[in-house]
Amino acid sequence: MKNKAFAGLAALGCLLFASTAFADQPFDWQKGLQPAATPIMEEIRWFEQYTLWFIVPITLFVLLLLIVVVVKFRESKNPVPSKTSHNTAIEVLWTLGPVVILLFLAVPSFQLLTKQLAPTEEPELTIKATGFQWYWGYEYQVGDNPVSFDSLLLHDNDRAAAGKEDKSVYPRLLAVDNEVVVPVGKHVRLLVTAGDVIHAFAMPSFGVKIDAVPGRMNETWFKAEREGLFYGQCSELCGKDHAFMPIAIRVVSQEKFDTWLAAAATNVGEANKALMASVDGAAKSVDVAQNAAQ
Repeated sequence: MKNKAFAGLAALGCLLFASTAFADQPFDWQKGLQPAATPIMEEIRWFEQYTLWFIVPITLFVLLLLIVVVVKFRESKNPVPSKTSHNTAIEVLWTLGPVVILLFLAVPSFQLLTKQLAPTEEPELTIKATGFQWYWGYEYQVGDNPVSFDSLLLHDNDRAAAGKEDKSVYPRLLAVDNEVVVPVGKHVRLLVTAGDVIHAFAMPSFGVKIDAVPGRMNETWFKAEREGLFYGQCSELCGKDHAFMPIAIRVVSQEKFDTWLAAAATNVGEANKALMASVDGAAKSVDVAQNAAQ
């Protein structure tokens, strides 16, 4: 009993103080949007639910009208059709009704777009993402020695060497060799461009989707509110390997980020391995404690 009690306390301590290896990614039979990791995505999820209060009644109303028309005005029931071509009341209603509905949709929509495109906070970190056929290149614009690296799809035969054999955390066709690393709770400015054709940088959990256009620099931002590993993909048809151009962002504490950034200035690969050891190792200690408690 004492061992189980101590194991339970250890598990609780690990859950409270350790970083998590939870990965936000698509899952089987998913019907809704991914869980929000940023304030913008929370508002996007709210707006989706808000619009359903208009979409569902309108759809049911139109279905009801179709049923009435089919039943009441079928040929056997109504052999002599009406020649009515004008009804002022109906025409006023079907003009004003959609206008009012669009106003209720437009106001929160414009407010959300304004927050997405015109942030009120100053960026605390700037990252440049460049799309290529078919991978992403990243550059951290910090200090006199910017950190830059390429991020390619992780192939199955490279998983063991990379230490990414757990497909629940590093899923097939979404995992990459080098993740983007950002600190939690910080305003990150993202500059997006392309080196060959049009790509699109999309991260569902962050509510981010912006085109990467050759010769043009687009800008967006995000502020991740929880730690974890988040996945996205290029969302613009960019060639034969478009489906193999994933995006992975790892959100960690400020302390872990500072340690990673200092190490990445000289060797990105080793910095990633050290970060994975600290993050995934903490998650494994939680699993061990939970198993012992059982």
